[in-house]
Amino acid sequence: MNEEIAQIVCVLAGGVLMLSLIGLGVAVFMPGIEHWNKRFFIAHFSTLVLYVCFTIFDIIFLKNPNDTLLARSVYFFETLSSSFQFPMIMAFLLHSSGENWLQSGLFRAEAALWFLFFIFVSLSLCTSWIYHISPEKQLIRGPLYPLGLFVLLTMLLLCLFAVILLKNKLSQRYFYTFLTALLPITVTITIHFFVSIFTAFGITVAICALSMFSLVLSDQIEHYFRQQRELVHQHARIMVLQMRPHFIYNTMLSIYYLCKKDPDLAQRVTMDFTTYLRKNFTAIGSENLIPFSEELEHTRAYLAVEQAQFDDRLFVDYDTPHTDFRLPPLTLQPIVENAIKHGMDPDSEPLHITIRTRKTVSGNEITVENDGAAFEPVDDNEPHIALKNIRQRLELMCRGQLTITPREGGGTIVKVTV
Repeated sequence: MNEEIAQIVCVLAGGVLMLSLIGLGVAVFMPGIEHWNKRFFIAHFSTLVLYVCFTIFDIIFLKNPNDTLLARSVYFFETLSSSFQFPMIMAFLLHSSGENWLQSGLFRAEAALWFLFFIFVSLSLCTSWIYHISPEKQLIRGPLYPLGLFVLLTMLLLCLFAVILLKNKLSQRYFYTFLTALLPITVTITIHFFVSIFTAFGITVAICALSMFSLVLSDQIEHYFRQQRELVHQHARIMVLQMRPHFIYNTMLSIYYLCKKDPDLAQRVTMDFTTYLRKNFTAIGSENLIPFSEELEHTRAYLAVEQAQFDDRLFVDYDTPHTDFRLPPLTLQPIVENAIKHGMDPDSEPLHITIRTRKTVSGNEITVENDGAAFEPVDDNEPHIALKNIRQRLELMCRGQLTITPREGGGTIVKVTV
């Protein structure tokens, strides 16, 4: 190994060591990683740390091979630690696909191949048939060297076969990560049958380490966003369960008096109120996006009840030709409810609310406009909390946005972009 190659290997070793130590730290200290995965990542990155350390020792002893047995021992542990990651990846692959890895024939075959490779590499400590180190400090292959490569290549091909076989049981992210981890080193060992490319091993091991690190990091990020989604869903459920009591009481009283005054209207208000309640409680258990048409139906039912109570003091205009999109539940209705609660003033003119939808270059746009009192979004009050919750759910569930601006001539404009 000449000086330039040694420097390249040292740089690669440093990169793999850094990735392995960071991955080990994430696996040990970060919460939210599934217990089995945590143990795997700790073992995997610990093995990579050992491999890098032995690689550095290997470079040192090849520069000064005064103790041949010690140099062989270092190379033995370097080779063994690098190969041990393949049975570990097979176990992780089987676990990720829902298989019992201890009972799997694929894992048992992989373990048997690794044990055969272990015996083969152990022979290198007491014979030159595998390899020997020349006086020029070069590693010279022996007649049995290709046999060891064949066993190692078989282990990798078995892992790749398992990835393809279990493709339908793996997420797309896991499937491509396993391919990225295994394919480069498989190609490198295949080429190594014909040409000595020891430096490429460091590159492919670095790719494998980076792939595994991306898995542990993405799992952590996914856990964080899952927590955030659960949090905003809990807020939404609380918001539904804490419906304004006076709204329910007033509605029931309105229906009571309408039963004598206008039975037909009482029936319609009862049906609208029932629809409103049904949509509200359905939203409690909903964690997915819903069609805008369902949210609009919920809002119409709510507004119909409010209009029956306010009589000629609440007017609503709908301009919603575009409805072919989805959004989080409890998006439009709470915005309209805030517009009425904050904008309605018994001593002022009737409140006008306009609901519009349109298709834009950036997505789907919903606008709720009222001509009542201006809403201050910085107020730490109930409407502000509701709109903040809507904004969080929009960002997490569909990368949406919510903006609040004053309306020219008085009132507020709330715009939602999905």
